[in-house]
Amino acid sequence: MGTKDRNILHVKDLHVEVQTKDGLTPLVQDIHFGMEKGEVLGLVGESGSGKTVTSMSILQMHNKDSMNIRGSITLKGRELNGLKNKEMRQIRGKDIAYIMQNPMNAFTPVFTIGYQLIETIRAHTSLSRKQAKELAIDVMQNVNLPDPAKLLKNYPFQLSGGMIQRVIIAMATCLRPSVIIADEPTTALDLHNQLSVLRLLDQIRSEYGTSILLISHDLGVIAEMADDVIVMQHGRILEKANVFEVFDHPQHEYTKKLLTKRPTLHVEQQSITQML
Repeated sequence: MGTKDRNILHVKDLHVEVQTKDGLTPLVQDIHFGMEKGEVLGLVGESGSGKTVTSMSILQMHNKDSMNIRGSITLKGRELNGLKNKEMRQIRGKDIAYIMQNPMNAFTPVFTIGYQLIETIRAHTSLSRKQAKELAIDVMQNVNLPDPAKLLKNYPFQLSGGMIQRVIIAMATCLRPSVIIADEPTTALDLHNQLSVLRLLDQIRSEYGTSILLISHDLGVIAEMADDVIVMQHGRILEKANVFEVFDHPQHEYTKKLLTKRPTLHVEQQSITQML
């Protein structure tokens, strides 16, 4: 079986351009990578390097009136690039989930957490409202949220940033998607909640075989979680290798510079997986 056949997600020759008054301007170019089942792939680079543009292309969330996306993006062998919005809505949440940097942006403030989580479940399943609520409570318990039945009645602003991020993870994992794209999932959190979120993501990968595209500028987070690492700059991939190779033997000067600025998560000298 070839590498491509083993890949759950495969991105090939991805180019993204935005329409400006001067014509099309490239945002990312020649992006190529694959992800196998249960793999955590770290995508790193400074702000503006193309990390989020790449993830939004996979999710097909760009404005197609102003953006041009060329190349192939396949999920379990199905081509995503060019699918209509209706078709992608059936895939997002069920087969591929998204954890965004600012968790508050994931919720509509005028609806309760429970309403939004339950409706997300029902949109992708044939479960009744009662069954969807039971599943919602179950997944919230799995991410260590206290008294889930009570929390379902709360509005987003009534929860802390750490709790909201765990609700997002519960929402992202409730239908056991093949791939989770986690875009800077710990940036807005304090150290304690950062570690909690990383443990949860590692637990999800271990239990369900979920592949995780972990986007971060924080190389400390990448070092703890990733199997392989892609380094991006100015919309291009500069380096891709096993996490140990990237950190111990970086090939590109830009990667070496990033490593000199690397923060470290101090977890009493234990790895994330050891703490589960």
